[in-house]
Amino acid sequence: MAKTRTRGLRPTYSRVVPGASGRVLVVDDNKVIRQLIKVNLELEGFEVVTASDGAECLDVVHEVAPDVITLDVVMPRLDGFGAAARLKADPRTRDLPVAIVSACSQYEVESGTEAGVDAFVAKPFEPAELVQVVRRLVERRGRRERRGAGAGQRG
Repeated sequence: MAKTRTRGLRPTYSRVVPGASGRVLVVDDNKVIRQLIKVNLELEGFEVVTASDGAECLDVVHEVAPDVITLDVVMPRLDGFGAAARLKADPRTRDLPVAIVSACSQYEVESGTEAGVDAFVAKPFEPAELVQVVRRLVERRGRRERRGAGAGQRG
């Protein structure tokens, strides 16, 4: 694998994957963890976009329109709880499912729940567990959107 130089913070968008199972925004300040999550999700048919911290997540979320966001907790500029709280406070992103991928201590679970987090995946994680959680959140969002569209058509 060729090495690449880091040129500061820049969007790290993935290629468009035709027929993808959904688009996931993976947010983690650790490049190796980001890549690990990205590869595992892409192998299962998801399109993956990455961001290096919560602030970058908020910068790109409207451009990439993900179906699910995974957030690490400890990140520079804006941590995962702050990003989750801001996403849930914004009417445009409040219904976006958010999963915390972190050590998942009791404090993190309680803080994440208060911020509106939908799921937790403990590090170190089993790739199959991560994929299962993401798939479940994508499916839940799809059902919610179909119900909303059906309700709007009845009016």
